[in-house]
Amino acid sequence: MTSDSLLRAFSLLLKRDLTLAMRHRAEMINPLLFFVLVTSLFPLGIGADPKLLQAVGPGVIWVAALLAALLSLEGIFRSDFEDGTLEQFLLSSHPVSVLVIAKVLAHWLITGLPLLVISPLLGVLLGLPADAILILLVTLALGTPVLSLIGAVGVALTVGLRKGGMILSLLVLPLYVPLLIFAASAVDTAAAGLPVTAHLSLISALLVLSLSLSPLATAAALRISLS
Repeated sequence: MTSDSLLRAFSLLLKRDLTLAMRHRAEMINPLLFFVLVTSLFPLGIGADPKLLQAVGPGVIWVAALLAALLSLEGIFRSDFEDGTLEQFLLSSHPVSVLVIAKVLAHWLITGLPLLVISPLLGVLLGLPADAILILLVTLALGTPVLSLIGAVGVALTVGLRKGGMILSLLVLPLYVPLLIFAASAVDTAAAGLPVTAHLSLISALLVLSLSLSPLATAAALRISLS
């Protein structure tokens, strides 16, 4: 196995997942619609007070993004498990962790990137100032890959279960809490005109830690689930 063959396998797997997602556009749009609807309906429940919306806006957007990502997590490995492709990954001469990164990257491009693109409009809807919207974009850019990376571990552990959705939620939601706290706090701090370097550093550390450990943990979880 050479680096060229590994890079080719990575790019082919990424292209395959993106092509399959484009063939099932409805499933791809569902998390985005959920994100928009939850954020848009929230002002109807608490009222249209600008100060109140600005205060709760960062938390609302991040909770909606977290739940939207959770909604689409099972799609990372479910179809591959059902058609036997997942077993071929484990039998491949390529490192499973590298193939996992390709799957997670495809999931982020399909779900995380659209959330990132639409979030400024939702920030304006909730009355967030320009500085807070900019930090919101930065936190989503750093944080949504963490959601996919951590979620991949949970999906790998539950992929062999018929009704693993509830167990998946119980596994990954507690791990999402630190990211949710740091990200929402960063946007709140930016809205108050205070520096957010510490918050962004913590979120960046979570991203690096997830990128370092999640592919290995996911590969091990897949072997356990398919053994």
